[in-house]
Amino acid sequence: MAANSLLRPPLKVVNIGLAGFARDLEARGVPVAEVEWTPPARGDARAAALLARLYASDVVEAANQEALGRFLKAEPVLVDVRPASEVIKGLTDRMILHAGPPIGWERMCGPLRGAIQGAIVLEGWAPDLAAAEKLAASGGIAFEPNHHHDAVGPMTGMITRSMPVMIVENRTFGNRAFCPLNEGLGKVMRFGGNDAEVLKRLRWLESTLGPALAGALRKSGGLALKPIIARGLSMGDEMHQRNVACSSLFIRQMAPWLARAVAESETLAKVCEFIGANDQFFLNIAMAMGKAIADPAKGLAGSTLVTAMCRNGTDFGIRVAGTGERWFTAPVEQPKGLYFPGYSEKDANPDIGDSAIVETIGLGGFAMAASPAVAGFVGAGSAAEALNYTRAMYDITLGRNPDWTMPGLDFAGVPTGIDVRKVVETGIAPTINTGIAHRLPGIGQVGAGTVKAPLACFEQALAAMAEQMGVA
Repeated sequence: MAANSLLRPPLKVVNIGLAGFARDLEARGVPVAEVEWTPPARGDARAAALLARLYASDVVEAANQEALGRFLKAEPVLVDVRPASEVIKGLTDRMILHAGPPIGWERMCGPLRGAIQGAIVLEGWAPDLAAAEKLAASGGIAFEPNHHHDAVGPMTGMITRSMPVMIVENRTFGNRAFCPLNEGLGKVMRFGGNDAEVLKRLRWLESTLGPALAGALRKSGGLALKPIIARGLSMGDEMHQRNVACSSLFIRQMAPWLARAVAESETLAKVCEFIGANDQFFLNIAMAMGKAIADPAKGLAGSTLVTAMCRNGTDFGIRVAGTGERWFTAPVEQPKGLYFPGYSEKDANPDIGDSAIVETIGLGGFAMAASPAVAGFVGAGSAAEALNYTRAMYDITLGRNPDWTMPGLDFAGVPTGIDVRKVVETGIAPTINTGIAHRLPGIGQVGAGTVKAPLACFEQALAAMAEQMGVA
């Protein structure tokens, strides 16, 4: 009887071990007290001291709540498609914008060099790829990150003056972000492709697809993106490696406006066919949306929230709200995943692209629980394991987005707002879903997988934030 009486009061649990044990109990309404069982910052005493001081700061806490609030209050709308030269400030002649943090030609990887050679020929700055390589190596081309110009681009991330870019406007804060159109599947410039087929498609985007979408968007008054993301998550997308649902929803909503904007029936048919056949078309829209959502938090003093993650095939870089435009970089890691027939890890380039902006706002690898199918595609394990990827990301974020929920986790909101402090404290690196490019220029995609952000970036950012806050 005495033993039975112990079980009659409400159950209270002390969890010492994996956080996942506590989450399962909390989901069933059981109060759980967490006890740390590993040293913070992987036993680094100096980092642990900085963490304690930053966690104790009311200024940091208030700034982080404001930064997260700006993420959640954003109202991104796709409003137009225009040539980059017309809308991207500072994009001068003989300048190429690329993915990732700053890098010079001498340190660029193979696919980035290959894409740059193709972009030079596309713009008519050189007659062929060999001449383009000489021009790039001679210093005749200026290279700058997309992020320095309110823009993002997948994989190599090429943006030049003639390329059409999608414009996403954050109507809550009035800022805009840009991303080029998705080229489709197969051999493409974003994976380092640069032959005649690649350039022909890019010219068609400029002459036909871009103007068609521009006309449709202007007639429609713009396309609100948050509701499309919400539906896509419920239909199995995570918005990085799986965009099937959102791409379909996009063409479904835009088809009537395209019909009103495009007078010639064959052109209309080709435009709809191109979008409809490209399961990844929505990725670039999601990227521009991610940039538009994250930028209003940039420069918010005291905040440890991450506003950008990107890679150029050599370096991984992050930006943090409280340190504004400053980059924190480390060598980029090799993706782990599945390869197309005939290719293996020895063919792969280290990770590349600005597309991690979708993870920065809580999608992609952070929303893997919404997309069990993508887990197998990127070699992340079983459908059940997809839930664990998302659960781990809750441990390094400031909150959840109630507008974007995942059926597989009982409609919990996606983990949102990566906190530098939590990454360093737990040693859990952000998970990013990604494509895998061949290490040599001109070949293209060879697989898909996942990659971890290097912890060194976050450790540098933590030290910089502590110094800025006067607690170093």
